[in-house]
Formats: sequence, structure tokens, C-alpha cells
Amino acid sequence: MKKIFVINGGQKFGHSGGKFNKTISDASVEFFSNQPDYEVKYTDVNDNYDPAEEVEKYVWADVVIYHIPIWWFQVPYALKQYIDLVFTEGHAKGIYHSDGRSSANPAINYGTGGMLHGRQYMLTSSWNAPREAFTLPNEFFKETSVDDGVLFGFHRMNAFTGMTPLKSLHFHDVEKNADIERDLPIYIDHLTENFITNPQTQQHEHLLNCNN
Repeated sequence: MKKIFVINGGQKFGHSGGKFNKTISDASVEFFSNQPDYEVKYTDVNDNYDPAEEVEKYVWADVVIYHIPIWWFQVPYALKQYIDLVFTEGHAKGIYHSDGRSSANPAINYGTGGMLHGRQYMLTSSWNAPREAFTLPNEFFKETSVDDGVLFGFHRMNAFTGMTPLKSLHFHDVEKNADIERDLPIYIDHLTENFITNPQTQQHEHLLNCNN
């Protein structure tokens, strides 16, 4: 049984109702609930939560899926607070035990103290920026991708815990030109590719099952 932990980081604030990411998050839960041999747990950062219980979800999961809107080129503050609270609670309790260095040689091995090795994570992000802002010369993001640019630190955060990434999916121009009827099938295809038909994912699942 493969275990999926879905986190909806689509915060409700100001003009943002969080509807797009809530829809995508619900689609994740429905997708895995309808697949044999999958279990799914869910957290919405807008709801009350117990950090200790959230640590248990990370430790329980084989794959963590984050759904994130990007606000001012960062994750929303409710998701950042969630990460700060939960990861701090998870120190020596399943998320990380140290930064990985030793006092004998403090210059090396930083970021190797995670406790979630063998797990994977995946993320979606939603942007007001169009896709072309990342790809065209002289546009705002200077031909730097989402994963190598704004979300580079988020990926390293997950690497710090020991998790490895599955392919991300990024939705663009959702504030002015949102089209959930177009984007939802794209996301379902992405899930199908990563979890149902991708040989590497199937091999990873086999290894996890052998180690459990």
C-alpha cells in the first residue's frame, strides 16, 4: 500500500480565495482514493492542525504532494508557518536529526541529516506570471525555470529532509486567465504519468514495499 500525503498551501487572504489550489488538492485526494493500493491523508494550511500530528503524516507518507500558489515570488505565509512549526516539531522525531555536519569537520556534509530518506515529494505551483516570463529572452525571470529559480530553496528544503523530487507541474497566468477545465485534465495526466505509468515510480514503489 503506497501512502500519499497531500498538502494544500492555497491560503485564503485578501483577494485570494484559494479556490484553484483547493480544486487541485481535492483532485489529488480523489485520484488516489480511487486507485487500488493507495492510501491518502490531507492537510489544508487554512485549518487548525497539531504540528506533532503533521510530523506523523510526513513520517507515514511515501510521497508528499504540495499544492502552492506563489505570492510575491515566495510561498504564502500560512504555508511557511506550517513548515516552520512542523519541521521544528520534527527535529529528532522523524523529519531531521541535525544539519548533517560533525564537529570534527564542520565544513562538509551540510544538509545530510534528514530522516525521510526513501520518500519522494511532488509539487504544483500556480502563478499570475505567464509561462513566457520564464522562457523568453529579456523577460522578467531571465530564462530561469520555476524549479531552478523561485522554488530552488523549496526544493533544497525537501532535500534537507532526505526526500527526492518527482517532476513538478506549474500553472501560469491563473489570476487573469484561469481555466480549471483546461488545467485539471493536465494535472490528472501528470499524476497518471508519475504514479501509474512511470516505470521509475513503479520501481521506487517496489523498493519501498520491499523495505517496509
